[in-house]
Amino acid sequence: MSWLEKKSVVVPIDFSDESYQAIEVAREFVAQEADLHLVHITRPWSEHEIGGSWGKQTEDERMESIKEKLREKMQGLGYPNAQVVVYIGSPAVEVTRYAEEVGAELVVMPSHGRTGLKHLALGSVAERVVRMAPCPVLVLRRKEQKHKDKKLIAYD
Repeated sequence: MSWLEKKSVVVPIDFSDESYQAIEVAREFVAQEADLHLVHITRPWSEHEIGGSWGKQTEDERMESIKEKLREKMQGLGYPNAQVVVYIGSPAVEVTRYAEEVGAELVVMPSHGRTGLKHLALGSVAERVVRMAPCPVLVLRRKEQKHKDKKLIAYD
């Protein structure tokens, strides 16, 4: 077993391309795909928000629906054996709680690269996870490159 190999790596998933790319990076740290723990955190819905696609679903049904969509996405990306969970709450709090629960040796997550007012208003989930996590956190930095009038996004 390599000294880099981990038994449990957590990857927070927010359905962004960046979070899916974080899975690819995290996969390099585990011997088997089943050691990947993918966690999606959703916020609670108030009674005023009920309607639309979640309409008549209970929170448990909604969480199961999200989990099923995530499992389907993981199947399509080639990660059918990764562990998938969905929680309701504050993303940073729930990610760190889950990392502690599964005995994570590493959390791998993207930084969405918000700066200025957006960062001030929204805060940084990655920053809070780094502060609160019970294990090391690898934050993938967003790096923009210009190429022939197109912006390319790469990760270090």
